[in-house]
Amino acid sequence: QWYPVSMPSSFLPSFWEAARQRHHDGDTDGEESASAAPEPWKIRYEKSWLHRNCSSLLHKDKQAQKAGQLFSGLLAMNVVFLGCAFISSMIFNGVAITLRDVWIFLSILKLLSLCWTVYYLLGTSRKPHAVLFRDSHAGPVWVRGSLVLFGACSILLKVFRIGYDISHIPCKSQLQILFPCIDILFIGFQTYLLWRHCRDCTQVEHNLSRCGLMLTMATDLLLWLLAVTNDTVHREIESSLKGIVQNFSGNETSSCPCPNTAICRVFQKGYLLLYPFNTEYCLISCSMLYVMWKNVGRRIAHQHTTHATPKFKLHEVFAGLVLGTCALITGICIFMIYQIQATRSASRQEAFVLYYSYYIVLLPLMTMGALAGTIIHGLEERELDTVKNPTRSLDVILLMGAALGQIAISYFSIVAIVATNPRDLLNRLILTYSVSLIIQHITQNIFIIEGLHRQPLAEDTGPATHQEPTPRVYPLEIRQEIRTGSHSYTRTCGRLNWKRKALKEISIFLVLCNITLWIMPTFGMHPAFDNGLEKSFYGYSTWFAIVNFGLPMGVFYRMHSVAGLLEVCVSS
Repeated sequence: QWYPVSMPSSFLPSFWEAARQRHHDGDTDGEESASAAPEPWKIRYEKSWLHRNCSSLLHKDKQAQKAGQLFSGLLAMNVVFLGCAFISSMIFNGVAITLRDVWIFLSILKLLSLCWTVYYLLGTSRKPHAVLFRDSHAGPVWVRGSLVLFGACSILLKVFRIGYDISHIPCKSQLQILFPCIDILFIGFQTYLLWRHCRDCTQVEHNLSRCGLMLTMATDLLLWLLAVTNDTVHREIESSLKGIVQNFSGNETSSCPCPNTAICRVFQKGYLLLYPFNTEYCLISCSMLYVMWKNVGRRIAHQHTTHATPKFKLHEVFAGLVLGTCALITGICIFMIYQIQATRSASRQEAFVLYYSYYIVLLPLMTMGALAGTIIHGLEERELDTVKNPTRSLDVILLMGAALGQIAISYFSIVAIVATNPRDLLNRLILTYSVSLIIQHITQNIFIIEGLHRQPLAEDTGPATHQEPTPRVYPLEIRQEIRTGSHSYTRTCGRLNWKRKALKEISIFLVLCNITLWIMPTFGMHPAFDNGLEKSFYGYSTWFAIVNFGLPMGVFYRMHSVAGLLEVCVSS
């Protein structure tokens, strides 16, 4: 910001010659010599033109960025409120506002978002200097892989929905087949956009990019809200088993049996199995679109983009890996047994008892591991990392927010069990399971957050020990002090290695357990909706909304916990 005024090259020799002459002349008067000293010996600094003008430009750029974020945020807020009004009107007054009207409104939003997505892919991203920076922390591999997996399952869900509607075409409207086709296009283009451009820091067309991202995110939020609250298709599938199908508006019924029972059962089972994937896809898409929105117009310094990434190593990890693998294999076996027995009315009770018994054994083990890891975090020598980190803050918010899903379901189950019959065997198992699940979420969150806020340990580098090739010979006293210090250092490193090994064992065990608890609900294991206790207590529609609100967030929590635990394992 300041630069020195240029001085002639002949000034320095003459200056030093004059000073030497004054010293030989015996000039001892300080004030007189100071006043007689030439003024240019003090280097004068002046504000440059860049400093005078760049600060105002940066201020204007920040103002424009805040204005663009405010306008796009208001656009998304108004779209979400309007969509919530449509969906609420459909729920509470299904005559004036029907499901058809809601789908028409959402189809308009999806088409607008689709137009912006195509324009961004073919226009904005290909302009010169459009993407000068890329956020290395945005869109890790596990997030993009989950996005593609859930996106493919969502597209397959729409295919099953189209097949189900075609099989009941006498009772359906032709518009009802058009809506899933628009969904397939919307999901396909959005998945490609987030896979290829989730790390972009767009430097052109800021306002259009922000508004397009917010419109797309608002559309995903409304699709998630509709998927959580709308149980029309589920009621149709249940009634179709009895030979009666509700029409599109949900207000009338007509006799409309499926012409081919086998194909209809495939469409019904496929739709029910893949339904949670769609809600999970909407949540992941919203989080990735929000990160893209925050990165619009962002400039990343060079030193922040060239940092060394720690390597993931599994050496010296044995107990946690073995215990976690045993839990994973046992969980997969119980999952297969549950899927077989839950379809038989005679053995459904045994399937529920087996499922909840497995959770009652596993959850306390995970709780004890998380508590032990938290205690070790308090005993180790690493200091807290107090540097502001937006990525870490977002991880903590997502971790705490996603845990609310399963915690809410657990509290609703506790109230229903205590108010009905808590002495029944299955009810006691569900009550113990709910309490254990709440405690496990809290302890695991504390362990992960403590680990994320610890500074990573720096490894010693080999070349630093060979910088001085010639050995030095120290006196006897110094050699004894060095030997004593080396022994204490070895003991300290031994304690540190023990703590690091324990943290790695606990982290790997919790990673495999969370993978197990992610597999079960993701691939169709939903005893909270199948056991019928809470459904009969709260009613079908209320419990349907509670489960579809908490279940996708619970799946997302397990995925996010795996990423956080792996980071804790690497940093320790």
